[in-house]
Amino acid sequence: MRDILRILAYLTGMLPGAAAALALFLCLLPWRRRRLRRRGLTSSGVREAGLLLLAMFSGGMAVLTLCPHPTWLWAGLQGYWSPYFSGWALPLAHRVNLIPFSQGDSLFNIVGNIVMFVPFGFLAALLWRGWTGRRALCAGLGITAGIECWQVLVGRFFDIDDIILNALGVFCGFLLWRGLRRLAPGFAEKFHVDLSEETAHE
Repeated sequence: MRDILRILAYLTGMLPGAAAALALFLCLLPWRRRRLRRRGLTSSGVREAGLLLLAMFSGGMAVLTLCPHPTWLWAGLQGYWSPYFSGWALPLAHRVNLIPFSQGDSLFNIVGNIVMFVPFGFLAALLWRGWTGRRALCAGLGITAGIECWQVLVGRFFDIDDIILNALGVFCGFLLWRGLRRLAPGFAEKFHVDLSEETAHE
């Protein structure tokens, strides 16, 4: 029950970022469609739904990982503003872990750090051609390393375990997409941009 409540708290904390991403996606939609038309391309409704899902998930994850505390923005919207920079009270050496798996993380944290980044690897491979396992792994390592460095600046902790597990999650998402492509190649193709009918008949 406690783990379920923690999951619900994280999902609730993602809502402000997801809502902001939704608004931005809708504002940019007309511009994106005009840009695709100028290039002779078309994006199906299925692909647009996938892009929207990725945008909202990315916005939610930005709130969880880049704010001084995962629930910081949600609490602030309810009137409970706090700087939440309590981590600055600890010496930097106590907020940085460079030795892999030396902290004795719980199974919940290990699995959670993998699962929370699976959608990035899966949706990126689903929406863009040329997304390879190497790109997924490099992108996962680069993005999560940047997140961990930022967290030190806002009073949170840098943990090498998070980088490893998050990157593994992105790579697992890529593998999940490969499985989908084998089982339902036609469905996976629906998420790619195509030539418009006018361009195809030229």
